[in-house]
Amino acid sequence: MYFVLLVGGFLGVRWVITSVNCWYYERKLGKKRANLPPGDLGWPFIGNMWSFLRAFKSSNPDSFISTFITRFGHTGLYKVLMFGSPSIIVTTPEACRKVLTDDESFKPGWPSSTVELIGKKSFIGISYEEHKRLRRLTAAAVNGPEVLSLYVKYIEEIVEKGLEKWAGLGEIEFLTELRKLTFRIIMYIFLSSESEQVMEALEREYTILNYGVRAMAINVPGFAYHKALKARKKLVAIFQSMVDERRERRRKNLSKHKKDMMDTLMDVEDENGRRLTDEEIIDVLVMYLNAGHESSGHIIMWATLFLQKHPEIFDKAKAEQETIVKNKPPGQKGLTLKEVRQMEYLSKVIDETLRVVTFSFVVFREAMKDVDVSGYTIPRGWKVLVWFRSVHHDTETYLEPKKFDPSRWDGFTPKAGSFLPFGGGSRLCPGNDLAKLEISIFLHYFLLDYKLERCNTACPVMYLPHCRPKDNCLGIIQKTSRIVDKNLPEFQEAMDAQEALSREGD
Repeated sequence: MYFVLLVGGFLGVRWVITSVNCWYYERKLGKKRANLPPGDLGWPFIGNMWSFLRAFKSSNPDSFISTFITRFGHTGLYKVLMFGSPSIIVTTPEACRKVLTDDESFKPGWPSSTVELIGKKSFIGISYEEHKRLRRLTAAAVNGPEVLSLYVKYIEEIVEKGLEKWAGLGEIEFLTELRKLTFRIIMYIFLSSESEQVMEALEREYTILNYGVRAMAINVPGFAYHKALKARKKLVAIFQSMVDERRERRRKNLSKHKKDMMDTLMDVEDENGRRLTDEEIIDVLVMYLNAGHESSGHIIMWATLFLQKHPEIFDKAKAEQETIVKNKPPGQKGLTLKEVRQMEYLSKVIDETLRVVTFSFVVFREAMKDVDVSGYTIPRGWKVLVWFRSVHHDTETYLEPKKFDPSRWDGFTPKAGSFLPFGGGSRLCPGNDLAKLEISIFLHYFLLDYKLERCNTACPVMYLPHCRPKDNCLGIIQKTSRIVDKNLPEFQEAMDAQEALSREGD
């Protein structure tokens, strides 16, 4: 009897505790409460964060959503309490598309802790109208055929030098080196800067910053969020010094570099003649430089690993790149944007990598009014978590979704909302074309002349803040021998140079 009473008392207390959040957040909804999606709001204060973190720090991050499906069925929407707010997780393509494209009903709803780290004046913290204006001004520097064509040569130079250097270093952290490489590219585009000291300092602080983005907002020494806040403070100080220096050089008419993103942000005026403040300029730079190198570096690493793991896919992708090199006009050096866009099979490899890995597994929105989605009510003021990972691994859309299979894209166009590697709607990632260009150029040169030998193929994977091997893909880059077509201009140039040296020796 004592045992029964003890168990009953424990279950009763547990029921009361787990009902506190429901009572606190749902009681004010009145009749709308009956039409909420199924789910639970977890424990007081922490909500569902422990179960979320536990799943994403295990080898099976999808177990977090699986528990909701097991308990409540395939409803597609689930109520939770995460990142300090009552929220609705959305996991179906139709619902995701609705949330991402309905700007009259939904606005950005990122956790306040994330906004604090990325910037209150960045794209995730500003109004819809301000976002449209800044996006229009800044997207011109990272998208469109004209600017992308200008970047091809620079990206090629960085990639070729990087691969050549890594091949002589022995063991390297492949992901770490890739992040440095993509950061160098984005620094050139946004700040015309290649200062090693500045780049290393910025990239180091960005690494710390990202660990805090998905962490619990505990501002206590030793916790990831506290370290991330300190990293942001250092980033802001570095950018402020760069803005001050740029203003001083412009005042003295000493600027000789090409016009870059910082110039654009410093020159822009609204219809009333108002220019951006230093805080606004810095927050946009913090956001763009972070997003502009993290995703590209990680996807390049995963695409390389997938290609190495599947020799038949590697050979097919390599054959396409060899054909592109073979068909170059006589005398042409390097790639053109047109040739990059002819890499049809490689594009499928990249899309499949984006789908399987799902670099950004969730984005945040907030309902500006009561909205009906898939038959359920999302209350005004509640956050909406668009769970990309679920739609990318949906068995109804993708056969064997965990399998890496670029051929699944042959003649296949996914329905709206089922492929969202760069988000969707008006807030689609503005640098998506630049990211795919970087990835394509890197894989082009890697496939032709290199291979990666991992030091620890059994290394476990971590999923926060982003999916990666725990050892940052420790491995050795090896240069391979390529069969040279004697009709290629590169071969002829090499032969001419060798002949000239022979004549000099004679």
